[in-house]
Amino acid sequence: VQLQAYGGGLAHAGGSLRLSCAASGRTFSSYAVGWFRQGPGKEREFVAAMGRNNVIAYYADSVKGRFAMSRDNAKKMVYLQMNSLKPEDTAVYYCAAGSRTIMSNLGRSAGYDDWGQGTQVTVSS
Repeated sequence: VQLQAYGGGLAHAGGSLRLSCAASGRTFSSYAVGWFRQGPGKEREFVAAMGRNNVIAYYADSVKGRFAMSRDNAKKMVYLQMNSLKPEDTAVYYCAAGSRTIMSNLGRSAGYDDWGQGTQVTVSS
């Protein structure tokens, strides 16, 4: 599938942003989808993911309770609602999808085949 992430921008600490990821492909509902981020000078890290044909979202400890991931298979969209933003959330955020991603690989970037171009999120203190 092809992915396009958007919705990033500038937010103050404590604020909110909603990221969206538009996907193509006829069998999108059978894909695992994930959000990853890469901050300045840092490696890409897992943020949130939903497994294939699964409505349960899994989160990194750093965002648990603040971020909420959802997907709308009919619209082929994935969302990441980010609340209570912190300066350390500043990063380029990527959406990813995988047709063969197994549950144990949801948090690993290598578990995904397709990636969007990324959208910048900047949180000021």
